[in-house]
Amino acid sequence: MSTFDKREKDFEAKFAHDEELRFKAVARRNKLLGLWAAGLLGLEGDKADEYAKEVVRADFEEPGEEDVFRKIRADLDAAGIAESDHQIRRTMDELLHTAVDQIQNEG
Repeated sequence: MSTFDKREKDFEAKFAHDEELRFKAVARRNKLLGLWAAGLLGLEGDKADEYAKEVVRADFEEPGEEDVFRKIRADLDAAGIAESDHQIRRTMDELLHTAVDQIQNEG
């Protein structure tokens, strides 16, 4: 195997690893976000866990995170809970950092 081939293979392996970590971090962020929103909605225990799973599933509707944002926005609006778009997006960002930290500390 030439040096170039080895570098290309190493790059591909790193890319695949990074994508797997990103997927795990986003899924964990969505679960944490669901638990955060569940708290605002007054859900506890199994109901909070089930709601968090709904948020995770919402992310599979389309690429990106807008589907998750729309679910949280709609559910908070339906319950009459006043959270700004900015606050929801800021919480999404903060929880992504938390999720990344948690995953890195597991390994």
